[in-house]
Amino acid sequence: MKKLMLILSVLSSVFASHAVQAADPEAAKRGEALFMQNQCFSCHGTQGQGGERNAGPKIFPNPTPFVAFELQLRTPRNLMPRYSVQVVNDAQLKDLYAYVENMQPSPNAAQIPLLQQAMR
Repeated sequence: MKKLMLILSVLSSVFASHAVQAADPEAAKRGEALFMQNQCFSCHGTQGQGGERNAGPKIFPNPTPFVAFELQLRTPRNLMPRYSVQVVNDAQLKDLYAYVENMQPSPNAAQIPLLQQAMR
């Protein structure tokens, strides 16, 4: 029974996060600003690719479910700083998750005009 409740909780959280995104198309944009403002990029990279010298884990693609994301932000493991509700409120947390969930992969080097010119 406990296992079923846990599964239902995780599923409802995932669906709730998708509902929030659909209702607010600006959430990922606000989340990106928070990601930069709170310097998440310094450990996780600007595209979620993970930090240099294992500063922070890769968070994109395949972000963790929202429940795990919230738990890690509020009561982090290892060296990650704790982001209490006073620092990142619940609405901002959802925006951050919307950004992480909607990150785009970096373009291939051949698709970057400046690099294309350099490779000639």
